[in-house]
Amino acid sequence: MRFHAEPIDFERQPGVGAPLWRGRAADGEDLLRFAISVHRHDGRLCALWGSDERSNGHGFRVHAIFALDEGWQYLTLDLPADDPVYPDLSGVFAAANRMQRATFDLVGIRHDGEDQRPWLRHGGWPADWFPLRHDAGDSPAHENRPTDYEFVKVGGEGAHEIPVGPIHAGIIEPGHFRFTVVGERVLRLEQRLGYLHKGTERRLAGADFSTGAKLVGRVSGDSTCAFAWAFAGAVEAACGVEPSPRALHLRALLLERERVANHLGDLGMLGNDAAFGFGLSQFFRLKEDWVRLNAQVFGHRFLMDRIVPGGVAVDADAAGLAAIAGQAETIEREVRELQRIYDEHAGLQDRFLTLGPIDAALVRELSLSGMAARATGLLLDARCHRHGYAPPAPWGTLAVRPASDERGDVAARVAVRFAEVYESLRLIRLLAAGLPGGELRVEVAPVPGAAGVGVIEGWRGEVIVGVQLGADGRIARCHPHDPSWQAWPALEHAVLRDIVPDFPLINKSFNLSYSGQDI
Repeated sequence: MRFHAEPIDFERQPGVGAPLWRGRAADGEDLLRFAISVHRHDGRLCALWGSDERSNGHGFRVHAIFALDEGWQYLTLDLPADDPVYPDLSGVFAAANRMQRATFDLVGIRHDGEDQRPWLRHGGWPADWFPLRHDAGDSPAHENRPTDYEFVKVGGEGAHEIPVGPIHAGIIEPGHFRFTVVGERVLRLEQRLGYLHKGTERRLAGADFSTGAKLVGRVSGDSTCAFAWAFAGAVEAACGVEPSPRALHLRALLLERERVANHLGDLGMLGNDAAFGFGLSQFFRLKEDWVRLNAQVFGHRFLMDRIVPGGVAVDADAAGLAAIAGQAETIEREVRELQRIYDEHAGLQDRFLTLGPIDAALVRELSLSGMAARATGLLLDARCHRHGYAPPAPWGTLAVRPASDERGDVAARVAVRFAEVYESLRLIRLLAAGLPGGELRVEVAPVPGAAGVGVIEGWRGEVIVGVQLGADGRIARCHPHDPSWQAWPALEHAVLRDIVPDFPLINKSFNLSYSGQDI
């Protein structure tokens, strides 16, 4: 298949997942031309990473995933071993900036743009050591000293900087936020992340499928089902395996329970950040009931290791399914009452309305997906149909109704969360009532040299995992991509013209993952 006027031929990825096509760029100009074409057609850059192919007799490789109405396009570009340089895509897609910088930090392949600042390097590695090169070995001994970072400076009378973090009050993950303000009005925010880099991709190299599923499922603990399903989908596409209908429906049930749990928690925290402690206590009570039933039916409060390549590792009996359906009815009644309280509370609405706005044009420019994008009126949801293609199983029989709100502010993101809770509860009731038959798990035999990509609509947005198998059938390269890569820059825009004390509330309305992008 060809997309628009581009000369690149794409081949449909097999399997039951999201519609995805794979192609290869002949050179850097091919890659750049395709990116420009995608941008002109309101497409998005979904992920970008690199790999070292020298052990296979090649050089290096850049991997990029784009999205158009028809589905997702997975494009690769081979680079020479002696001078691995590729075109800078950040002038087309701003979201490419941090991905490109992280790609250099990890693999040592460089884009030809101006911004060559490190992203994951904080002085802990030697400058010439790249952990994802196949011959990297352990990090050599060197003087471990934090490095300076060149934040963008903003001048002008009365402008000054407020540094916040990376260590914060409270038990949260580390991140540095550099505010430039006049008085309390924010002129600019620039983030510095990467403090939580865990070496996940390095640990995945050489892993078997079972180890890979555990590691990818822990990239961002609040999205374990989404990451585990995306990894399983990538492996299944690579190995030509299709899970049974029962396994797919159970996966969907687990994923929607994960979505509800996170929205319940965030709705409580949003009330708390607006000085409405009643909302926090009530929503956390509901969330605790929710995750306790997870443990009762599926054996884990947060549903880790329940989704595996080939299917699922757990089933639900009739009593468990009845408990799930009954809880969905109870939770919906209570959430509707809490929404009425939120909507009628003058103090909350005063804080939520018009605060932290972004618009659909910015969403497109930053390749944003998920809840934050839908809160600007865009119906981007990987569970729904693409142009000319039915939704991936099992969503096609469930007719997912994406929630949206055109205002783009904190109030809109709160409204979308409420609507998504109701839709997920509807889906959960359908899934619990109509679970089909089939095996829980089928065998996945490795196919040496094969590759696959999985795309799943997590509660934050599109979770993407790319997998390349080696000659031994084990994982040679695996890249898990969290939607927070695109959403963190959106937060930088959302705080502009608001005041510094409003930042915690705006930040919580997105609730982005540090861990998910500090892989």
